[in-house]
Amino acid sequence: MRVMLAEDSTLLREGLVRLLAEEGHEVVAAVGDGDALIAAVAASDGRGTPDVVVVDVRMPPTHTDEGLRAALEIRRRWPGVGVLVLSQYVEKRYAAELITADTAGVGYLLKDRVAQVDEFLDALDRVGSGGAAFDPEVVRRLLAHSAHADPLARLTPRERDVLDHMAQGRTNASIAAGLHISQSAVEKHVNAIFDKLDLSRAAGYSRRVLAVLRYLGT
Repeated sequence: MRVMLAEDSTLLREGLVRLLAEEGHEVVAAVGDGDALIAAVAASDGRGTPDVVVVDVRMPPTHTDEGLRAALEIRRRWPGVGVLVLSQYVEKRYAAELITADTAGVGYLLKDRVAQVDEFLDALDRVGSGGAAFDPEVVRRLLAHSAHADPLARLTPRERDVLDHMAQGRTNASIAAGLHISQSAVEKHVNAIFDKLDLSRAAGYSRRVLAVLRYLGT
């Protein structure tokens, strides 16, 4: 398999080159930043494009998200090239974009997994063959982030029904009649909605209105 590497740590980069060569893979480029990786893929376009690129998230010049942005650019311009991202951290925004765009030939591993050589090589093989390889911790963080990003995810189905009726401008009595439950049950659901949506109790704000606005905003 043809592999390109982008890792600013010379020690880790050379270690990966040696490991991959020992496993029979051809490392056609090993660079230290995202721009150099994109340039290497572009230079090989049409005459030996890599099967997989392995890219660190944080690289020069700012050491923030250069690697992930390079990975997204490669996926956009060369969708047939597999991308295996290595990171010390879970970069939620770009990780979610990378994963949700198309999981064919995509992997995201925390660097701790690289020390587990068999796991790393297995992930590389899966990505190279068009599969997916996601670190369990990455998936857990993204799922937690998704639940947090959608406040309504914390509501029960009945609470969502009540909120839906609230958004229609119905009173508690009207909601009770429409859902065939008691008015006291509606009041309990409404209070639970306020709590789960973390709505302010400050004077001058209608939590009912805030709840409806949150509902409409999602």
